[in-house]
Amino acid sequence: MKFEGQILEIIKRTHDAKSFRFPRPEGFDYKPGQYILVSLTVEGSVVTKPLSLSSSPSEKDHIEFTKKLTGHPFSNVLDNMNIGDSAVISGPFGKMTFEGEHEKIVLLSGGIGITPMISICKYCTDMHLDANIVLIYSNRAENDLVFRKELDEMMHSNNNLKIVYTLTRASESWIGHRERISESIIINEVPDYRRRRFYICGPPEMVHSMEETLASMNIQKEMIKKELLTGY
Repeated sequence: MKFEGQILEIIKRTHDAKSFRFPRPEGFDYKPGQYILVSLTVEGSVVTKPLSLSSSPSEKDHIEFTKKLTGHPFSNVLDNMNIGDSAVISGPFGKMTFEGEHEKIVLLSGGIGITPMISICKYCTDMHLDANIVLIYSNRAENDLVFRKELDEMMHSNNNLKIVYTLTRASESWIGHRERISESIIINEVPDYRRRRFYICGPPEMVHSMEETLASMNIQKEMIKKELLTGY
């Protein structure tokens, strides 16, 4: 489906990330973990970027994408948009989806790669699915954790959801992991990892690193789904 939507709401998530909500058109059906193409006029030309949906299909009134504001021209146009401004949206796309078809999964997320993961977590929580989910979310510092409040609230309401944060530039007061996602973190936080499917989303170097880590742990390729964030 392709449509032009007007912004309903803009939510500042962190110092450099915003969520943009649009009315959900009738007939726009998507799966948790999918992405859309967003087209904006940038410096006189139409520019299109793939952006994962951070909303859940269980949210009927709106769709939402969340963008890290990198200072590049496309990001700057988004950053300066207001409620009522419009964008052309098409989709949905992507096969890194989850609707409860596996009993146990692990979500490995780096930076703004949290966007499809929160869609999956929201959906499973809203639909009261029995699927057991462990989300391991890597970032630089505390103030870079997009959706931290929402994730913590979901973890407290969903006994099947476990959130693990790890930071590479944590403050002295941080209680938790202080490294990139590693084999030791996965083994310690997910003892039954051999019985789980893995989903990976983040910058290309993070995704490739996770694939190598999982391969060294004898996780077969067919047990892994991935989404690389390019040009984010």
